[in-house]
Amino acid sequence: MPMKFPSFRSRREDYPEKMWTRCPSCEEQLFNKQLEKAMNVCPSCGHHFRLSATMRLSQLLDDGSFVERDPGLVSVDPLGFVDQKPYPDRVAAAQLATGLRDAAVWGTGRIEGMRIAILVMDFGFMGGSMGAVVGEKVARAAEGALEEGIPLVIVSASGGARMQEGTLALMQLVKTMAALERLRAARVPYVSVMSDPTTGGVFASYAAMGDVNLAEPNALIGFAGARVGAGTIGQELPPGFQRSEFLYRHGFVDRIVQRADLRQELAQVLRFLAPTQPWGKEAARG
Repeated sequence: MPMKFPSFRSRREDYPEKMWTRCPSCEEQLFNKQLEKAMNVCPSCGHHFRLSATMRLSQLLDDGSFVERDPGLVSVDPLGFVDQKPYPDRVAAAQLATGLRDAAVWGTGRIEGMRIAILVMDFGFMGGSMGAVVGEKVARAAEGALEEGIPLVIVSASGGARMQEGTLALMQLVKTMAALERLRAARVPYVSVMSDPTTGGVFASYAAMGDVNLAEPNALIGFAGARVGAGTIGQELPPGFQRSEFLYRHGFVDRIVQRADLRQELAQVLRFLAPTQPWGKEAARG
């Protein structure tokens, strides 16, 4: 009589589903704690998962250095917009899911001791869409950097302008660009980091306008979607179109940086852009 061997389940199957995540690129099952230690980058294939605003700030800034500005700004409903649900209900649901007031957080902090103004976006809040609050925070971040004479870093993650705010959302493109132009005229450094995705009105305004534009690997970056672009020109688009590697080869991105190296890369870039910069009044006082 043949010997019967006991059947064993995969170790991952012994744990609740909420404890692990499937990589969308290689389909490897990753324990969430393991993924978090790897900065939400798949250790098997290098896929960069999207980060929350809180995780991004923690990854980039010196411990305890972040001071948030304008945390109380919230969206209103200028159009009385309703699709499947009223716009205020969508905002409330996003606030509950993310713990944020809107899709962007800005403030001041330090990278390797260097004081900066920083704004990070959270795709989890209505797809990182840019309405009046996001545009206002970008403008205030640029104005804060200008006032204090410290560099500005923006990390984008957005599907574009927020349709529920209509023309008011599109006006943010002009407002953010005007604020960045004042920063450029004063020769205050601005570094843009594009993560997955950086598209629509955000890409068409401040995301692509850094003195140096960095991108995470394989990030979706562009204005209109690939299918829209292909339909408009009536041609098949090349492989990898609108991915960060494609944009790098065509000069729209200055460097592609692995997430684990991003903090050090930013520090090096900022030192290069302003080697004699006092890094703001607070740093000058010692």
